[in-house]
Amino acid sequence: MSLPTNLSYTEEHEWIEDRGEIARIGITEHAAGALGDIVFVQLPEVGDKIESGQACGELESTKSVSDLFAPVTGEVVAINESVVDDPAVVNSDPYGEGWLIEVRVTETGATLTAQQYSELINE
Repeated sequence: MSLPTNLSYTEEHEWIEDRGEIARIGITEHAAGALGDIVFVQLPEVGDKIESGQACGELESTKSVSDLFAPVTGEVVAINESVVDDPAVVNSDPYGEGWLIEVRVTETGATLTAQQYSELINE
């Protein structure tokens, strides 16, 4: 499994791409694999305020429903409509077309480097 080194990660298996004041957020390949085939994605609305560490959406798979935890605090400025329409994109391209939300960040929660996240999931 590859882990892009330009991203930050959380212990809850989200990734964060720093784009200046905007952060793009998704779930890791490890999380997508553990969930199985994702069949439904519920995301916050544009304009919603989210808080680091709090649930801000859900991913439903053929196996279970999992909360999406906000890795940052801020305002949602974009959601990826293509994953709402075709949730399987999260499984097929979790670090690319399978991104979930973009947030104007006011605070970032605890993050891990790719190396630290790799150690976490391989324990």
